[in-house]
Amino acid sequence: MREYMKENIDYVDKIIKNKDKEKIDEVITEHLLKIKFFQHERFIHLCVTLFYALITLIFLALTLLSWVFIPIVVIVVVFLILYIYHYFYLENGVQYMYKQYDELKKMTRK
Repeated sequence: MREYMKENIDYVDKIIKNKDKEKIDEVITEHLLKIKFFQHERFIHLCVTLFYALITLIFLALTLLSWVFIPIVVIVVVFLILYIYHYFYLENGVQYMYKQYDELKKMTRK
């Protein structure tokens, strides 16, 4: 997903940089569709991240009952950190795509 987002962002950046007005309407339509896809992906990863956070809290509470759960807590915390990292990458990428959309719209007004 990261590579797909990066390719899309780079493509739109190239269109903006070159001020290629011939295919701007097509690019805007496609870009809006990609934004929707990435918003959905971002929402799914938010749900998974919240789920992992809940699981982490449950296993942390279970460590109060038995030390046996400590390895599980470590594994779940590692996954939680990775999911948070990936979620913020998606979040920042989608917000950057919003800015790209604004730039594309400005190009149509000129």
